[in-house]
Amino acid sequence: MSHESYELKAEARERVGKGSARELRRNGLIPAVIYGDKQAPISISLSTNEVTKRIHAGGFMTTIATIDVDGKKYKVLPKDYQLDPVRDFTMHVDFLRVSGNTAVTVAIPVHFINEEKSQGLKVGGVLNIVRHDVEVHCPADAIPEFFNVDLSGKKIGDSIHISEVTLPKGVTTVIDRDFTIATIVAPAAGVSEEEEEAGEAEA
Repeated sequence: MSHESYELKAEARERVGKGSARELRRNGLIPAVIYGDKQAPISISLSTNEVTKRIHAGGFMTTIATIDVDGKKYKVLPKDYQLDPVRDFTMHVDFLRVSGNTAVTVAIPVHFINEEKSQGLKVGGVLNIVRHDVEVHCPADAIPEFFNVDLSGKKIGDSIHISEVTLPKGVTTVIDRDFTIATIVAPAAGVSEEEEEAGEAEA
């Protein structure tokens, strides 16, 4: 699991629509919806500050939360949120109800490790990241925090594919081919043969 699970207090919303949403936002609240698990959606309102704080803390879309709606608790995973394009505050959030056997689709960030052990980067090559995150299907209660991609021994011209990443049990990629995550490319100025040989000698 990624970040620690957390709880948010919410109130059920009787009125929905643009007018009531504006009124909520004036009062420091945001409209949100809990849906899924073959049950009727529930319209709720949440503290804008609390939600914005969670979004900025990172891992928002991959961390299961508990929402307490007037005393009734729901386990949820954020599925989508909208930010005000000008003022960068949260406008609306969609939450998906989850239980132990719920499978979810989430984007998991990719971390690159052992850059100092890559021959290609040592001689001035550039890591060209094709995907900063990888979309996967996984159990809601076992969402990976990130995937490590090992750059040890990678030379200029090498590509790193998803098949080189060890996926945890029960986790499968949404794209079912062996796609590229990153490549190591020559710098714009090119690399001299001496530099390349020096990099290989070091390795």
